[in-house]
Amino acid sequence: MITSINGASLNLTLTLSFLCVLLFGSGCLCESVPGLYVFGDSLVDVGNNNYLAISLAKADFPHNGVDFPNRKATGRFSNGKNAADFLAEKVGLPLAPPYLSLVSKLKKLSSTNATVSGVSFASGGAGIFNGTDELFKQSIPLTKQVGYYSLVHDQLVQQLGLAGAQAHLSKSLFLVVIGSNDLFGYFNKDSKVSKQYTPQQYVDLMATTLKGLLKKMYGLGARKFVVSGVGVIGCCPAQRKQNSTSECRVEANYWSTKYNDGLKALLHELKMESSDFHYSYFDTYDVMNGLIQHPETYGITEIKAACCGVGKLKADIPCIPISTYCSNRKNHLFWDLYHPTEYASSIFARSLYSGSQQVTTPMNVEQLVNV
Repeated sequence: MITSINGASLNLTLTLSFLCVLLFGSGCLCESVPGLYVFGDSLVDVGNNNYLAISLAKADFPHNGVDFPNRKATGRFSNGKNAADFLAEKVGLPLAPPYLSLVSKLKKLSSTNATVSGVSFASGGAGIFNGTDELFKQSIPLTKQVGYYSLVHDQLVQQLGLAGAQAHLSKSLFLVVIGSNDLFGYFNKDSKVSKQYTPQQYVDLMATTLKGLLKKMYGLGARKFVVSGVGVIGCCPAQRKQNSTSECRVEANYWSTKYNDGLKALLHELKMESSDFHYSYFDTYDVMNGLIQHPETYGITEIKAACCGVGKLKADIPCIPISTYCSNRKNHLFWDLYHPTEYASSIFARSLYSGSQQVTTPMNVEQLVNV
């Protein structure tokens, strides 16, 4: 195990490079991006919910994973990889493992080396608010995800020494994809929070709460943030099926854009408060809307119905073993009633990594890596 590193910066660089080669071979970009730490919901969950006993938000069964290596259902809400997986590949890192897969019954990290290249804390059903997951019985809300990250931070300090951990984390990427479930919860017909807050108050509170959690991450060494805005949530099959015409739910989309405005403002504020806070904001809404408005550009022919499911728009129940699924996943925008197909996720990841300033501000991930 690497203990404290108190030598010159050259020794630190050599040590981190050695770790990269030892763990992942010489072909990766570990020196520029040593780790990817993922926070969020089912859009980037890679299997944490597999370990939650009573969670109703799980994807560790067919037909999920039908296009994943070995056709394996890993817990990803997708027919294959998700956007976090594609981002890891873009920066030359292995796919981040689910945090709960590294934790023993004693609640201590049972694998130290795995966290060097990153880890995913994302959880299906999770939200910015702790109570957002009520519909799904159990998930890991963002507050708890950040708490888990603090344990990983401490583990990295033990492994690499304080200076080594700080250097490692300052070059790593922190992907945050969250907020959709909070908005779904607000516009749910049985919503309690809609009786407590106006829509504007609610999205403002989402942004304020997220800002506090990002500041905690910054205090624990995070410097490069990749933050995704909320997509066109009113156009997912689960929302469309509530309209007799199968059109998008306009109100949900409107407040998604209002939340995204608040998200962009808070990221700008954090940059003003700390000059070494660097970020790339991804306009998921704009890219997703482009797929909906001009699907033919991407070879997509079905933007309303899910590929896998049952009932109207295949959105009456989730993708489960008794569901049918489409033979060509690349011509569908949605895999199930909420989540994009692997192909759509690859488009999002490509735009996130190397997109123009129209969809990635103030820079894309490729530029963020070199800051």
